[in-house]
Amino acid sequence: MPTSVTARATAGPSEPFTQVTIERRDLGPHDVKIKVHYAGICHSDIHTGRDEWAGTHFPLVPGHEVAGTVEEVGEAVTKVKVGDRVGVGVMVDSCGECGACTDGQEQFCERGMVEQYNSRGYDGHWHDGGYSTHTVVKDHFVCHIPEGIGLDVAAPLMCAGITTYSPLKRWGAGPGKRVGVVGLGGLGHMAVKLAVAMGAEVAVLSRTAAKADDAAALGAQHFLNTSEAGALKAHRASFDLIINTVSAPLDMSGLLDLLRRGGAVVNVGAPPADTTIPIHPFSLIQGDKVWAGSMIGGIARTQEMLDFCAEHGIGADIELISADEIDTAWDRVVDSDVRYRFVIDAATI
Repeated sequence: MPTSVTARATAGPSEPFTQVTIERRDLGPHDVKIKVHYAGICHSDIHTGRDEWAGTHFPLVPGHEVAGTVEEVGEAVTKVKVGDRVGVGVMVDSCGECGACTDGQEQFCERGMVEQYNSRGYDGHWHDGGYSTHTVVKDHFVCHIPEGIGLDVAAPLMCAGITTYSPLKRWGAGPGKRVGVVGLGGLGHMAVKLAVAMGAEVAVLSRTAAKADDAAALGAQHFLNTSEAGALKAHRASFDLIINTVSAPLDMSGLLDLLRRGGAVVNVGAPPADTTIPIHPFSLIQGDKVWAGSMIGGIARTQEMLDFCAEHGIGADIELISADEIDTAWDRVVDSDVRYRFVIDAATI
């Protein structure tokens, strides 16, 4: 029989969070039952919970940045054992057979990956997310959290960490490369930490100087206040890679102008569904430049990211909250009033 667990849910786009009871499935042979210790708050939770991307299934239990310990395993599970420190991110299932899945790119599953929340599984049942005391996940989608990273600061790595690590790896961030990070929030602060650890020269691009000291503390060597006249012009053709973490529309042609020949601007911020960003083809043609997008990473890449973070002592900068503070935290995220990720103490759920 399914197991009843406690969670926090919202009943609609403008409804507050309440304590609810949800059902987690019985363990199948390849299932892992996880006691949730911490759940990060991602801006995607807010976009979904406030129906800004349309199609939200309510009541909604959000959360796809989960860190906890294994409480029980199915009979065929060998990847983890009871007591292991583990994390679960955006994905909880994929077909496992298509080209994307066999290439380790499960996030692009041709059948459609199953997400941790607001997603219908292949069996037709809707999934509830990580704002809960326990979750049950297919073993393939569980990652080990190495010793040396606290579970609280590891939780945001399951989304914010892998979302920024993937494009940095793909586009070759490292020694001799100059990387720009647009926006210093939940995603941006992870992009800075990771790019610095990879050996790149890093600059933060922000519309105000309010976070200049923070950028330096995170390891960035440069800070560009984009609202200052001539700030961008002075850095024309100076970046190999720009990671754009901002979800609001920006002057993309202006960002592309900052790239060296063959450079790339990669969008990882996810805007509302009706957002369009104009761009003139000559912004790409003149300089053999790339405007790309990136979304999380496969499970193998996610484990690689966690191991990299453990090796370099990297975790998210967090503000730990109780479950009763979720509504306030969501408003503060929208107001950019967090340094840099809210994490829910699941013991308070």
